[in-house]
Amino acid sequence: MPNTVSAKKAVRKIAHRTAVNRARRSLMRTQLRKVEEAIATGDAANAQAALDVAGPVLMRSAQKGVVHANTASRKMSRLTKRVKALAQ
Repeated sequence: MPNTVSAKKAVRKIAHRTAVNRARRSLMRTQLRKVEEAIATGDAANAQAALDVAGPVLMRSAQKGVVHANTASRKMSRLTKRVKALAQ
């Protein structure tokens, strides 16, 4: 248990940051799942549209520190490659 005023405030801040990060991570995963589902159905246009929405969400998550920047770039690269292969 926190004993000092500053420690109590830190607990409040951590709880708030955790809630914000959880919401951002959830949004990111939802958008990535939509791209995966579009790829699975084989619809190139739908997959590209889903990727166009997921890209900024994924990069924003990296910028905000929810995921590492290299992780976001790797995921984006792999999804883009799969969507392009689907279009051909």
